[in-house]
Amino acid sequence: MWEGRARSARRDIAALATSGLGVEALHSAAIELVAAVVTSELTCWAAIDPGTLVISSMTGGRDRIPPEYEPLLAQTEYAGDVPNSFAELARRAQDVARLSDLPHREVVGHRRLNEVWRPLGLDQEVRTTFVVDGDCWGAAGFVRAGSDFSDRELEFLAAVAPAIGAATRVAVRTDAHGYRGGAGPSIVVTGPDGEPRAVTAAARTWQDELDQIAPGRFAVLLQAVVTGTRVAESGTFQARVQTASGGWVLLQGSRLISDDDQSEVVVTIEPASGQHLVGMLLAAYGLTTREREICLEVISGHTTAEIADRLSISPHTIQDHLKAAFAKVGVRSRGELVATLRPDDLTPSR
Repeated sequence: MWEGRARSARRDIAALATSGLGVEALHSAAIELVAAVVTSELTCWAAIDPGTLVISSMTGGRDRIPPEYEPLLAQTEYAGDVPNSFAELARRAQDVARLSDLPHREVVGHRRLNEVWRPLGLDQEVRTTFVVDGDCWGAAGFVRAGSDFSDRELEFLAAVAPAIGAATRVAVRTDAHGYRGGAGPSIVVTGPDGEPRAVTAAARTWQDELDQIAPGRFAVLLQAVVTGTRVAESGTFQARVQTASGGWVLLQGSRLISDDDQSEVVVTIEPASGQHLVGMLLAAYGLTTREREICLEVISGHTTAEIADRLSISPHTIQDHLKAAFAKVGVRSRGELVATLRPDDLTPSR
């Protein structure tokens, strides 16, 4: 029975991912879906930076933890000695962890249990991480009093967690890039055959613009992104494309979790920022891999000593690479190099 409910929840979560919700709104809606199967008196969901495993935002259920306990809860996350922190679970690639499964001595001395949950009359906890393609995009904790969380509840959480991770990854992009001119999210959802199943109004404006180059150009690009996403180990793929007006647009594909071998792919579309374009520009000037690395460090404002430390090469070698880069770009100083390649100056006007 739980398997059917898990399949249904994954489909509903995938639908949320394609609706253009930001992380907080997505998690709020997903909390309600999960609560239909896993009951709790308090639940708190976190968005997590996959690079640092630090919590970037929090979303609670209908009942919120009293404010005076929030600092204590935060301390247990980052103290480094409290079992089952979100970061620890992510590093261990453990999708679900029940507090009662810890050794007895660790349960007895567990700070989060003793300092936060028991004073609130709660004594059972389960936690899950939202990992997709090796990256942790979020996590959630569920606590209640009385009966422990069952094996079936844990199996349900493990089954839906990857779908929540994939949806959160898409929602992060929505939060980061916003909407195009207030017209809503630019999103295309494709099915197993790569054909669009849903296209938002804002995405259709991009389709019209790209098809001005040649009829059907948008469909060709979409198919390329979908194919690249499906074969990529990371589950994501990017393509930078020039529009008919001479600007640049970024198409980003992400796999969604499904119950078949050919999962849906969601493609988001947004104007390419200078940061997206600078790497391509460095390649266009014919810079070597090492020259590109050093130029990116210079653009970021790092000194020669800092670059030497970061890249583990000598200052003399850095100067040699910079001289070669100056010649290829046609500049004579770091200042001119930055002025030519600075990402903020590369954002196309619209």
